[in-house]
Amino acid sequence: MTRFRASGRAAGGFGAFAALGGSLLGSALQLQQPVLWPAWGYAGLLCVGVAGMWWRRLPGRGLLLIAVACAAMAGSGLAGLRAVAYAKGALGPALEGRDLRVAGVVSEMPQRNEAGTRFVLDVEAAQWADPSMTGLPAVPDRIALGWYAEGSSLWSRASPASTAVASPHAGERWSLTVRLKAPHGNRNPHGFDGELWMWAQGLHASGHVRAGARDAAPVLVGSTWRHPIERAREAVRDAIFERVPDRARAGVIAALVTGDQNAIDRAGWDVFRATGVAHLMSISGLHVTMFAWLAAHAVGLLWRRSTWLMLRLPAQQAALIGGVLLATLYALFSGWGVPSQRTVWMLATVALLRLTGRRWPWPNVWLLTAAVVVALDPWALMQAGFWLSFVAVGVLFATDAGVRGEQQAGAAARLLRFFREQWTITLAITPLSLLLFQQVSLIGLLANAVAIPWVTLVITPLAMLGVAVPPLWDLAAMAVQALALLLQWLAELPHATLSMAAPPLWLAACGVGGGALLAMRLPWSLRGLGIPLLLPVLLWQAPRPAAGEFELLAADIGQGNAVLVRTATHSLLYDAGPRYSLESDAGHRVLVPLLRAYGERLDTLVVSHRDADHIGGAPAVLAMQPEAALLSSIEATHPLQAMRAARRCEAGQSWSWDGVRFEVLHPFESDYRSFGKPNAVSCVLRIDNGRAVALLAGDIERLQETALVVRTPQLLRADVLLAPHHGSKTSSGAAFLDAVQPRIALVQAGYRNRFGHPAQEVVARYRERGVRLVENTRCGAAHWSSARPAEVGCERERRARYWQHRQPEEAGRPEP
Repeated sequence: MTRFRASGRAAGGFGAFAALGGSLLGSALQLQQPVLWPAWGYAGLLCVGVAGMWWRRLPGRGLLLIAVACAAMAGSGLAGLRAVAYAKGALGPALEGRDLRVAGVVSEMPQRNEAGTRFVLDVEAAQWADPSMTGLPAVPDRIALGWYAEGSSLWSRASPASTAVASPHAGERWSLTVRLKAPHGNRNPHGFDGELWMWAQGLHASGHVRAGARDAAPVLVGSTWRHPIERAREAVRDAIFERVPDRARAGVIAALVTGDQNAIDRAGWDVFRATGVAHLMSISGLHVTMFAWLAAHAVGLLWRRSTWLMLRLPAQQAALIGGVLLATLYALFSGWGVPSQRTVWMLATVALLRLTGRRWPWPNVWLLTAAVVVALDPWALMQAGFWLSFVAVGVLFATDAGVRGEQQAGAAARLLRFFREQWTITLAITPLSLLLFQQVSLIGLLANAVAIPWVTLVITPLAMLGVAVPPLWDLAAMAVQALALLLQWLAELPHATLSMAAPPLWLAACGVGGGALLAMRLPWSLRGLGIPLLLPVLLWQAPRPAAGEFELLAADIGQGNAVLVRTATHSLLYDAGPRYSLESDAGHRVLVPLLRAYGERLDTLVVSHRDADHIGGAPAVLAMQPEAALLSSIEATHPLQAMRAARRCEAGQSWSWDGVRFEVLHPFESDYRSFGKPNAVSCVLRIDNGRAVALLAGDIERLQETALVVRTPQLLRADVLLAPHHGSKTSSGAAFLDAVQPRIALVQAGYRNRFGHPAQEVVARYRERGVRLVENTRCGAAHWSSARPAEVGCERERRARYWQHRQPEEAGRPEP
């Protein structure tokens, strides 16, 4: 009988394991769908899955297979139903680019920068800004808005009469004239999915406030009592910046107290990433986990001092409950972001299991926490923060640290155990960070050995106690400065970071397994088995073109140019995309991660000319690629020359890499003496392997196109053309297109850009000649290879997902 019961419990454990794994599998499969099914399809899956799990008649393997299949259907059905319900709130294409008058309440702490203010508005009412329009527009309930001063745009002409930007606050009700567009992000290999982020945040539209002379003035209707936590967060953040004059130190304190990661400037993030401590500032889920662990220790220590409390509730259970509750309060005050929510649900699930006395096998516990989180937020599976938080929680709770044997341990032993657990977290997430971000800090273990206890035990307590006693923020600022000096010194050490190419999924899974083995409390003879699993990841090299062939990758960087050219052993980047703001550019946001994911070491960066939408990301790229030569038409006094001396591009320059010839066609030396606009001296690059030709034309206009047709007509024929000046009506003349005769034309322009690129007349000109026009707003990053010159691959098609924006055929060219 005992053996029968033991076997029954084992079968039940395997069944639970199978069901939990199946639910995760079903959710993951649903996330791979390019388009959503009708709601009744997902409802049917959910009903069949739940009914199947309820009916347990088949023994042994039959039961396990049914459990997996039914749980997968239930998980997929639940995730699909949520997606269908959410998709119904999307912004209609007819509302894009139209002026609307909306009234609503600011629901989150606004973000302010040098250009203006960004905030989230919960819409209560909407109408057309034009009184002659009839009917009421269907505006989403939650929208992201920017309020910018005139002349603050990168391409705007500064005006001395620029309009002032008001300062909205959380909880205020405003009436505003806005212009909206659907969430549309950049789509690049291994890049950040902005559309998924907005989907997970519940944002169906973004836009900007219209406050010009011809627009109805914004009106502050009044303050409300809604969103009290956001109002408190904003008040605390502003108080920190008023108290601490140094913005860099104040930003770190504000990030730790209120969760405002935007308070930390880009230079600070660069140092944190280089030293491997960014997870202490940016991965809020991991920080909440650490806070919960510290809170549980504190509650347990205080609880044991009271005999009356100990008689009513054991200290271990009180520590669990107190840790989860305090972590929940901290997560709420830090913005209740999606990563924080995931971590709180993880902590609550594990605490509930322990409080109910259920001693499940730890694989089951891990899968249960993941299943709970994914049931509440299916899209968490697509985000790096989920996996970092999940690993951190698993390491802390699966090791039973801080619970087993704590009654006999003294204060010194408990402190030593705490440091050991923080070290274990670092060891566990290091290989995972390598796989998720293709970069790891080689001095990260040393930096974390100091930063984790210093941030957790010194800076964070001082920063949070400063809410009640503001002078403590001065001490916190001194502690931040001490840490910053150490991290800055470490970051400047040679070879402080290691970058690697992004491995395929199966190899990445092996690497994660190897890291998990190294972090687990096992004999070193078993831990050592993790090393051979990690080695293939460290040695992985991304595939390259064959000798004599070359590839183009036109990155999706918005309004600007950036094309990566790869041969068998060499790489060139043509232009570096736009600068978005003082703190953001295409180099940091797109190109540096892209080059790192491909494991690229650039030989040459070509900056066609000095316009900001071509040179904006160059400083970040050059900082990452210290060996890259710079070829450009920029003047000798340009600030970029101080970072890397540029060789001036001139017609006739040529070189060969791996059987592929590169030749500059424009500008001629005489063009530098007579040009009026930077566009006129754009470097035009021809790439040829004898079988296929690519022509990268920069921002040349009709006059330069005509000069090329006259000077070098025999060199213009190409299979693929980077459309001159983003498809502007001042370029792509008929004579030039007739000389080039491209099969494919690539257009790199921003979604609904203010210039109307590509111009409708230019689009018609290409179509009349049978040219396939590939726009990055519809295609995402475009892949082209000389081995298949008639084909082009689109990132949005290769990895299509249902949450991605699909641009209507007539959209993207707003009225001037």
